[in-house]
Amino acid sequence: MSYQERGILVSMLIFFLIFQFCTCIDTITLSRPLKDGDILVSKGETFALGFFSPGNSSNRYVGIWYNKVSEQTVVWVANRDSPITNSSGILSVDETGNLVLHEKDQSFVFWSTNVSGVANDVFSAQLLDLGNLVLFQGEVYSWQSFDHPSNTLVSGMKFGLDRKTGLNRVFTSWKSSVNPGVGVYSLKMEFVGSTQSFLYKGMKKIWRIGSWTRHGCSGIHEMNTNYLFNVTYINNNDEVGIIYLVRTLSIFSRLVVSDFGIIERMTWNEADHKWVAFWSAPKDPCDGYNRCGPFGLCDPHALGTFECVCLPGYEPQSPQGWYLRDGSKGCKRKVGTQMCQVGDGFVELAHVKVPDTSTARVNMSLGLKACVELGLRNCTCMGYASADLSKGAEGGGCITWHGDMIDTRTFSDGAQFFYVRVDAAELGRDPPAPLTSLPAEKGLAVGHGRRRIRP
Repeated sequence: MSYQERGILVSMLIFFLIFQFCTCIDTITLSRPLKDGDILVSKGETFALGFFSPGNSSNRYVGIWYNKVSEQTVVWVANRDSPITNSSGILSVDETGNLVLHEKDQSFVFWSTNVSGVANDVFSAQLLDLGNLVLFQGEVYSWQSFDHPSNTLVSGMKFGLDRKTGLNRVFTSWKSSVNPGVGVYSLKMEFVGSTQSFLYKGMKKIWRIGSWTRHGCSGIHEMNTNYLFNVTYINNNDEVGIIYLVRTLSIFSRLVVSDFGIIERMTWNEADHKWVAFWSAPKDPCDGYNRCGPFGLCDPHALGTFECVCLPGYEPQSPQGWYLRDGSKGCKRKVGTQMCQVGDGFVELAHVKVPDTSTARVNMSLGLKACVELGLRNCTCMGYASADLSKGAEGGGCITWHGDMIDTRTFSDGAQFFYVRVDAAELGRDPPAPLTSLPAEKGLAVGHGRRRIRP
């Protein structure tokens, strides 16, 4: 072999090695498992998958994190409650078509996808550029990490129910910053009445985010910010829920359920190399679930007075508790109120997060005009609101409440209109000045831009 030929051969070998080094491996196969120390990188190099130890912990977990963010930020963990205590872990695809996390001797399985296999010998798992780890059995996907979230919602991930399989995606906090095990806080979507989201601590509801429609979420204005995200509400025969998409692919943004019971929207600031809080909640007393009890209205802007007031036509159930700033017993109809009589009507409240819709009735075929007519015909209707604000001022769909109305609050702007049933005497009174708080011990209802609606 001539000197020139040897030079060409060496150049080709160097090129081959460089090409191999720069090519991202994004797939696990039967013959190519992932060992502790290996890294799987998505095709566009946006996300990486591998073994990690959180903080000062020596335990090893398999997780997915942002590949282009200098601060390792894990968005998904496989073996949350089953850490490996050494560096002998291996993530592989087995002969049944499952992803399995085990040690070298395979004596113990720390985690598995545990899906039914099919008659196929072509199994693989691929990390996609959205951060979704997808398991394929042949050409068909049989499992994906997006369906089994940890504490983080990333762009492209769905939050809600797959009606075909019954899968309801729930986000759960880590136990601590160094322990990604399933914590006590969880973010769930519920579908009784209208679609709503709740933050739980264990089995207790601590915050109702609000109702979801094509307009967005009724409880947090920032969740509907459309200059940074596209928020799509889906409700069809196959699924119900939402999907967030970041408008600019170069922006990394995530929603996290923290181990402190806070939901945070974080966005990466590349110039300063840090995560910036876009918004977080709950953040004021009125975010607490059912803070002011049945028929109570929570007003965080009631400076110097109790934040709990009563809906129009109601007074405190316990004046003493109200005076001591305990609104848990809520409100009752004012003494002398004559309901279900000629002259009943509704009072309009602006900028309201409507009551919990878990026991409400929803009719999507009615507009707001038909909704008020429906409410007036049925004297058990305590209040009503539009079910879909994306339809404009007249609204689309009708929500009516026929029992206790709980967890109602006001905002300084945004949210929606809510209509409370009152008797003829209440309708005949002049409404109080907007956004006024009256002394709590008098137990007077507060109107926020009230408008009387008569039959």
